[in-house]
Amino acid sequence: MDVKFPPGRVVATPGAIELLDKNGMDGSSVLLRHLQGDWGDLDDADIKQNDFSLENKQRLLSSYSLPDSAKVWVITEWDRSATTILLPEDY
Repeated sequence: MDVKFPPGRVVATPGAIELLDKNGMDGSSVLLRHLQGDWGDLDDADIKQNDFSLENKQRLLSSYSLPDSAKVWVITEWDRSATTILLPEDY
């Protein structure tokens, strides 16, 4: 497992947990992609921003489409103290 940064404390909102369960997934699959620098379904500008943020200790955001086409976000704080798995509407 080649992770690019530490996640800090990992938490998930109840809505994200419910949606992942509904799709037969758990948070570890999206968390691992995020930690490996696979930012998911972002446009080129957001991918470049994440790559810059990774090197410059800024907040990181990933977005992943689930099998039912719903989305979950994964956000790591700038100081790498916490990573949250959430729904876009939870933000």
